[in-house]
Amino acid sequence: MRPAADRIRNVALVGHRGSGKTSLHEALLFEAGVVNRLGSVPDGSTVSDSEPDEQARQMSITATLSSFDWVDRRINLIDTPGESSFVADALGALQVCESAIFVVGAVMGVEVGATRLWARAAELDLARMVFVNMLDRERADFFRTLEQLKESFGAHVVATEVPMGSEHEVSGVIDLVDMRAFRQDSADPAGFTEIEIPAEHRELAERYRERLMDEVAEVSDTLMERYLEGEAISHEEIVGALKEGTNHGRIFPVVCGVATRNLGTSRLLDAIVEDLPSPVKHGPIRLGQVEVEADPDGPLCAYVFKTRADPFAGRINMLRIYRGTLAHDSQAFNPRSEARERIGQLIRTTGREVEHPQELGPGDIGAVAKLKETHAGDWLFADAHAAATTTAAAPTPAAAPTPAAPMTVAAPTAPSRLPGPVLPTPVMAFALEPKSAGDEEKMLSSLRRLQEEDPVIDLHRDPQTGQEIIAGLSQIHVEVIVERLKSRFGVEVSLKPPRVPYRETIRRAAKAHGRHKKQSGGRGQFGDCHIEIEPLAQGAGFEFVDMIKGGVIPGSFIAAVVKGVVEAMREGVVAGYPVSDVKVTLVDGSYHDVDSSEIAFKLAGSQAMRQALREADPVLLEPIMLLRASIPEECVGDVIGDLNSRRGRPQGMEGAGGMTEVKAEVPMAEMLGYAPDLRAITGGRGEYSMELLRYEEVPAQVAQRIVPRVDVEQTAAHA
Repeated sequence: MRPAADRIRNVALVGHRGSGKTSLHEALLFEAGVVNRLGSVPDGSTVSDSEPDEQARQMSITATLSSFDWVDRRINLIDTPGESSFVADALGALQVCESAIFVVGAVMGVEVGATRLWARAAELDLARMVFVNMLDRERADFFRTLEQLKESFGAHVVATEVPMGSEHEVSGVIDLVDMRAFRQDSADPAGFTEIEIPAEHRELAERYRERLMDEVAEVSDTLMERYLEGEAISHEEIVGALKEGTNHGRIFPVVCGVATRNLGTSRLLDAIVEDLPSPVKHGPIRLGQVEVEADPDGPLCAYVFKTRADPFAGRINMLRIYRGTLAHDSQAFNPRSEARERIGQLIRTTGREVEHPQELGPGDIGAVAKLKETHAGDWLFADAHAAATTTAAAPTPAAAPTPAAPMTVAAPTAPSRLPGPVLPTPVMAFALEPKSAGDEEKMLSSLRRLQEEDPVIDLHRDPQTGQEIIAGLSQIHVEVIVERLKSRFGVEVSLKPPRVPYRETIRRAAKAHGRHKKQSGGRGQFGDCHIEIEPLAQGAGFEFVDMIKGGVIPGSFIAAVVKGVVEAMREGVVAGYPVSDVKVTLVDGSYHDVDSSEIAFKLAGSQAMRQALREADPVLLEPIMLLRASIPEECVGDVIGDLNSRRGRPQGMEGAGGMTEVKAEVPMAEMLGYAPDLRAITGGRGEYSMELLRYEEVPAQVAQRIVPRVDVEQTAAHA
């Protein structure tokens, strides 16, 4: 039966890698009766992390959706990756949920992954709750972690539960709203006994209860006045104010437990349905000037937030219904691809069980298989709705909801383009080639399917080096793609560092004479030309000037000279790289009525150009990148020192929220392995992006190292 939108809770489990999100996801499924035993991450028995590469690495790589019921509410729970290399899935989950539960380890406390995702959740105006996990670990400290949460996320972070005991002696939790304690039955992980708060914990509970009441009272002026005047606040008023404050980020409740022992998960499920908002309570989303409400009778409006590429089932798209009803065997319109899609089998996962509902209603999350032209980041609308043009803004997995960007939903007869997802920029690139001859086309088609699953991947062919380049957020990111390429599609590839796209240019003018003459009986070959070359400003490219007078070279052969010149410029005389920023003037020449031909003048032009380049003081140019790095303040000195060692030139620094943005100009050749080095320097907290700024002359001492290496590579390539 399809649940009403006000009975749905859409919740993303997010946090730093290793905080226990997958274990908590498993414990919640166990507590809800979806699975009959607690799965374990180390032995690969959890519902999520079911892919072989996830089990081998013992970490989440893709988001996992589980739908189940608790206290007559439908909970759509999305377990997301914590590794920053796979942040696209976490961003996509935040996009389609009203609430996020941040899982934080009681030993390590607040880590960088949680901080970044918290900022994104704030942009999306999500309700946020924190689950402090791993209370039974050595050196675990709930109260120290609570203070870190306040320092990182603001004063409105407040405990609604505190643990009884610490480290291996933790035995239960105290609910500060009801002022009751819940002790776990040591013999039964699903067994809890509600008890009076033990005397030894009473003072602690009352102290943190008072802090909770201070936050709850701030939700409304009326409540604050009564609280300050000493009036009693009823339990119902406390619960209502807590829920109201949590909805739009005025209160951030903190609960606690041990996921691997199922400690605190029953209380967390209750908090999800009692304190976190439904799609109706959270309010409509705004698409430009249009508010989209969770109306089951309205025209369909749905967002695809994740695509899985399956070699047998094809595309499986996970999507959120914002308005209307998505029914089996219906049609929907995708304005990006301008395609009408037939909606086939709908999918809902409950633990390891797969259901096929007849329809998904507003507020619900599910999946649909075998859509031909739809993938992550696309919107689907009712086919009839597509006939009307509406200006709106399409939220994307990494873009703030405001300010709105223009989006047009139009009929196929009035095509429009939706803005694509704004995702982190790939920074770790490799050249790849298939291990088996003839597999290049299969490799590329398979990679394109994996790119639909992970849109962060950048796949392109370098026009200068001719290499196929794959780029991701880290080395592990690219390695996972290569592993999936083999396991899913049977294509094995080799990864190599990409070649730096050097260029060559000249520093002075020169003249040259090219003559191609060949006589071997019968008609010969003859072409003769004189050229002058001179340097142009950087970025000017190539300019050709025809100064031939008197027809000494017929017009039909001048084009052949240009072809020869351009051909010579493709492989310069310094290290074989393309030549740029050169002006070539054809000043003189001669021809033969019988022996001259286009091929002869092409060869003469190429010969003249190579000679002129050698005499024009040629130099090697390297790409200079503009680096923008966001790093912790305490790491600035180490990062600047490392950039200096890479021939970098810092251009400025600017502080922002405990982080410092460093700008620097750095040669691309020095940055090919920068990602793991920055991660090591900053403890995984630094991130960066790069863009091409300009080309500069390679210093002589560096050029001396490059040219012999190029000669060796070219010799090996022609062997």
